[in-house]
Amino acid sequence: MKKFTSALLLMLSFTASADEGMWQPHQLPELESILKQKGLEIDPKNISKLTEFPMNAVISLGGCTASFVSPKGLVVTNHHCAYGSIQYNSTPENNYLENGFLAGALQQELPAAPGSRMYVTEEVTDVTASIKEDLDEDLSGQQRYQLIDQRSKSLVSECEQDEGYRCEVYSFHGGLEYYLIKALEIRDVRLVYAPSMSVGKYGGDIDNWMWPRQTGDFSFYRAYVGPDGQPADYSEDNKPFTPPSFLKVSAKGVERGDFVMVAGYPGRTNRYRTADEVEAAFTYSYPTAKQYREEMIDVIKTTAPEGSDARIKYESTIAGLANYAKNYGSMIQSYERSGFQQQKQAFENGLMDWLNQSEARLAHFGGAIDELQALIEAEQAHQQRDLAMGYINRTALLPTAQRLYRLAHERQKPDMERESGYQQRDMKRFEQSMTRLSRRFDAEVDKAVLLHFIKNYQQLPESQHIAEFDAFFGLGDGFDEAKLRDKLNAMYANTELDEEDARLKWMNASVEAFKNSDDPFIQYAVTMYDKAMTMEAEEKERSGQFQALRPAYMEAVIAYMESLGKPVYADANSTLRVTYGNVKGYSPKDGVYMTPFTSLRGLLQKETGEEPFNSPDKLLKLADKEFHGGYELESLDSVPVNFLSTVDTTGGNSGSATMNGKAELVGLLFDGVYESIIGDWHFDDNLNRSIHVDSRYMLYIMEHVDEADNLLEEMVIVE
Repeated sequence: MKKFTSALLLMLSFTASADEGMWQPHQLPELESILKQKGLEIDPKNISKLTEFPMNAVISLGGCTASFVSPKGLVVTNHHCAYGSIQYNSTPENNYLENGFLAGALQQELPAAPGSRMYVTEEVTDVTASIKEDLDEDLSGQQRYQLIDQRSKSLVSECEQDEGYRCEVYSFHGGLEYYLIKALEIRDVRLVYAPSMSVGKYGGDIDNWMWPRQTGDFSFYRAYVGPDGQPADYSEDNKPFTPPSFLKVSAKGVERGDFVMVAGYPGRTNRYRTADEVEAAFTYSYPTAKQYREEMIDVIKTTAPEGSDARIKYESTIAGLANYAKNYGSMIQSYERSGFQQQKQAFENGLMDWLNQSEARLAHFGGAIDELQALIEAEQAHQQRDLAMGYINRTALLPTAQRLYRLAHERQKPDMERESGYQQRDMKRFEQSMTRLSRRFDAEVDKAVLLHFIKNYQQLPESQHIAEFDAFFGLGDGFDEAKLRDKLNAMYANTELDEEDARLKWMNASVEAFKNSDDPFIQYAVTMYDKAMTMEAEEKERSGQFQALRPAYMEAVIAYMESLGKPVYADANSTLRVTYGNVKGYSPKDGVYMTPFTSLRGLLQKETGEEPFNSPDKLLKLADKEFHGGYELESLDSVPVNFLSTVDTTGGNSGSATMNGKAELVGLLFDGVYESIIGDWHFDDNLNRSIHVDSRYMLYIMEHVDEADNLLEEMVIVE
């Protein structure tokens, strides 16, 4: 921490001109002068305190971010973050994805998809000393992994003695530091309002990651607790949660150049990965994953006709696949055009030159860096197999059977010795995953996807194959696709795992019951178990070695960047971060400048009347009349729809509150521009832009299109 703090102090002049950095809240007081200069009006110390406004109004959805916007537990997030719950509640007769949904009263609000959660972070504790104390250098990788895992579980168990909380230990800087995060876990989440897909997903995959954009990407949930005010499972007796604070919503919004900040839970960035890791990701992992995702979309769409119940079940899956397929495509293009690989290699050369200038530095760091490089190469040896199996396990029944059989084994152990994900604390989530499958599974689709990816796997080199998997499905030499089809047909025809009650029943079955079962998917799980455990042990050995070597590498990187006066912040890891910037356009290429706002006028120009450019008739009529309803931006002479800013964000930030200097909500972050997607790996101040839905457009849709007056009355609107 000492080195990290000094690095932060040294680089302040650098960040004054660039908005790079996803900052942990406790770091923000060090940035006070910059934040004030940029336009922050509230005390920066407030942002560093998780139990005070505005940070206690910002929550995690476990993959997206959201914020409280009323004293009655009303929560706003992105439409695409609520998409799974909208899909879960949709049927061909009541297609809320297509038509939208509005609860006119509390009693009409719908339970979100099973397993939906809201997490309100309340405490962050540095537990580095507790995790890393007396970790002997002579430990094997697996021994180190197990010790860190056991210590983390112990800290979590103690933390969760306070009922209603979910605790996790997160590593920062590759394991250089560890923090225990304590969050209130709200388990009764309900869908309140979602505009139609022709607003919330306007532009669809065509406009995804693009600018200009005119997408109303917002929806509302509500948090409920038990009659005693404590987190509880869904019940009609539950009542809306009273949050410690909530954000006021600005009807004034922002103008070009205005200060904005975003508080949220960014997922993963990789800005400190080595040059070899960068090359492997961009030359194999991303191109292959893009291809696999596009193939999976094609299989689903071919098997499930549009408008069918099967298609509705997979709409959320398709949206997620398409989102990242386009993301990977942009990553690859940016990588090929930017010289990023050369920049990364130059950085590593500079690091090694700096180490070689000091015998003490070289002795301290040099060996660990060489060992890390060798470990990275070893990890990449089975990347083809691992990626192919990853997509096979995107089907439903194969991984469900394996998880259930693993649970039977884990239940034989004391709770603290069980694998994470199979402890008693995980059982409610486990059960809900078995329930959620009912609205996200179709046998014909699942079978078609599985067939496709087994055929992809069959084409891999023999060195990438798993003997047990090959034997079960009759692969390898003499492969016969017709026989594979027959086997899959028989498996899906003779399983009971496609029934929710059966899946729930198997959660309590013994290992012996699994071994004696004639269910073909359970037979698969039993067949693969020993090999899966062997592969997991190998992975833990590597992980433990990374836990020893990555921190040493990061310590060297931090010290080197200190010497250059460059910014040092931890890679995103799904924990609460704050980033700041200004409303600003950009120039993606010579002769082209993208202005920072889009408007209703631009929506009319893009409109075709066909999906995905088919706005609701009511909205089109209002826009055609140039009716602004009090929400216009004077410089546009129209209602602003989306805007750009320089804030540094990534996946997981979706739904994050975009706030002005007074911490009023002026929008929701929902995307980035195509040219900045590589920001997960590399920050470019000239091209890094985030896309936000403007609060004025949200209010306009709510008031004049969907007539969500009940929600507007509940919120505090700042004129």
